[in-house]
Amino acid sequence: MNKGVIMGSLINLGKKYSLSPNLVVREIEGEVIIIPLTSGVGDMEEALFTLNPTGLAIWQRLDGKKSVREIIQELVNEYDASREEIEEDVVGLLEELYQRKLIVEEEG
Repeated sequence: MNKGVIMGSLINLGKKYSLSPNLVVREIEGEVIIIPLTSGVGDMEEALFTLNPTGLAIWQRLDGKKSVREIIQELVNEYDASREEIEEDVVGLLEELYQRKLIVEEEG
């Protein structure tokens, strides 16, 4: 059983993450677009980030109250995919969001 830290990963399954306050999220024609902010202005030099439906399901759960492990369990209960596939998708997206500073790790 995974104890929480995935080898080579920045993401710990026992930690909680929330959305960075330095971004704007817009839905345009069914696609969710995340725009990083610099000094309160959309930073177009930084790449815009878009979410597919799976990414959106993960994104919507990043409230700082649920651990990554809890988010994975919710998705396992909701979708017809293996735990391994879901964990890989969740951790992969969270690593990218974390590296782009679009999510932050909660204390405690």
